[in-house]
Amino acid sequence: MVLASGDPLWFGIGRLLVQALGPGALRFHPAPCSLQLAFARLGRPWQDASWVSLHGRDPEPLAAALQKRPSALAVLTDPGRGGAAEVRRMLVASGLEAAYAVWLCERLGHPAERVQRLAPGDPLPVDCDPLHLVLLIAEPPPPPVDPAALPLFGLDDGLFLQHDDRPGLMTKREVRIQLLADLELPEAGVLWDVGAGVGSVGLEALRLRPGLAGWLVEQRGGGAALIAANAERLGVRPAGVVEGRAPEALAELPDPDRVLIGGGGRERAAVLAAVLQRLRPGGVVVIPLATLEALAELRPLLERAGCRVAVGQHQAWRGAPLADGTRLAPLNPVLVLKGRRPAATG
Repeated sequence: MVLASGDPLWFGIGRLLVQALGPGALRFHPAPCSLQLAFARLGRPWQDASWVSLHGRDPEPLAAALQKRPSALAVLTDPGRGGAAEVRRMLVASGLEAAYAVWLCERLGHPAERVQRLAPGDPLPVDCDPLHLVLLIAEPPPPPVDPAALPLFGLDDGLFLQHDDRPGLMTKREVRIQLLADLELPEAGVLWDVGAGVGSVGLEALRLRPGLAGWLVEQRGGGAALIAANAERLGVRPAGVVEGRAPEALAELPDPDRVLIGGGGRERAAVLAAVLQRLRPGGVVVIPLATLEALAELRPLLERAGCRVAVGQHQAWRGAPLADGTRLAPLNPVLVLKGRRPAATG
């Protein structure tokens, strides 16, 4: 008989026993695993939870998991590589410190177990037990005390409210900065943000250029209310937020000087065609894309419309803790297609 804690077939000694003796020679009687106990102590259902293990691994799986903004993430720590402190450093590096509650769970199932929430900036307990894991539970970030005190642009991803069922579906900070530069925002005029998502790009554009009339269009149900809530948090007021499907939802908007097309999916060619019919002379349209096929589909439309076309590919990395140093964790690369309509001639 072998006595092991938790579930021996889940990162336990069970794998080695099966390899040595074969499954037919063994019978397992698992105890509750650490994840079951941790979520039970919080009283939170965990069928929607994700998990990553950092035991003997670099933090790349955690960086990738955080990009998806899971509603709940259990992290099996490696105390030899920093444990809970490493998890918190990664959370800060991802710009998501404001978007998650951090729970430190020690000695689960033991008489001296301890479960506590750590506020941002709180030090780890000096007697933190090596036998611990961390739960990251998504929660709405607190509103900024003073929106005017926020950076002018390039806000942390964690400042934006998200859709509960698609929390990672937003333009990441590094890409937002590039798109705002490519839009070449004028002091006044009309901006369309089509497929606005949570409103991150369009709302940051209004922080940069308060004189713009910003129209944000999002087809997802509840999108308008979420964008309006994010606008209030950031202290900006769009000219309008439209919940509807492009290109039909564009019909009643004023003609634009700048357009960002962030969505569209299979309808993106039709959306771009509708935009090009309305784009004012000297206007700019910017389209972030994930695939070469999308670039091949849309670029000819801009060229046939007489636009000056530019294409860029942008790849960003974020610093992530690695033992006593820092490694670079990559974000998804993004293609940026830009078209400028010729200015009107006298």
